[in-house]
Amino acid sequence: MQAKEQPHYSPEEYLALEETAEFRSEYCNGQIFPMAGGTPNHNRITVNFGSALSLALTEQDYDIFISDMRLWIPRKGLYTYPDVMVVEGELSFVEGRKDTITNPLLIVEVLSDSTKNYDRGEKFEFYRTLASFREYVLVDQYKVHVEHCSKTANNQWLMTEYEQLDAVLCLVTVPLQIPLSNVYRRVVF
Repeated sequence: MQAKEQPHYSPEEYLALEETAEFRSEYCNGQIFPMAGGTPNHNRITVNFGSALSLALTEQDYDIFISDMRLWIPRKGLYTYPDVMVVEGELSFVEGRKDTITNPLLIVEVLSDSTKNYDRGEKFEFYRTLASFREYVLVDQYKVHVEHCSKTANNQWLMTEYEQLDAVLCLVTVPLQIPLSNVYRRVVF
């Protein structure tokens, strides 16, 4: 039995489909992948983290985006929707668009069973091709576990793990120290 060949889409075809789609999808090198819906824990963590960033960065030259701002990674042919993104300074958009950026400084992903390996591996590799990208936070929604990756001055990535609610995550690229108890506020395991 022969497997059905997946259709191949151009970036322009994908963007046109996204404008009328009832659900979001990710695009990678001609393939379109539907994104799973979020759980209450996923949404709580995303809002908690985004709110903490918003409060800490008020009156500073940062933009914070939660879930609905698309990111383009040209070297990997990937359009995706990170859970939380922070951009420093002026936004850099894909030419001719105002809904897709290319210059995140910080990205936060909330891990799910279906995406955790991708978020830790290939997606992180893709993100690292962006010159502006310097900090990555992965938050587990099923237990207290945060992985914090930051790029050093000599282009090495350092990872620190946190597994206690009383731990404090100290971000490097933005002025924020956030207790994990705030990240996991109202999260039910």
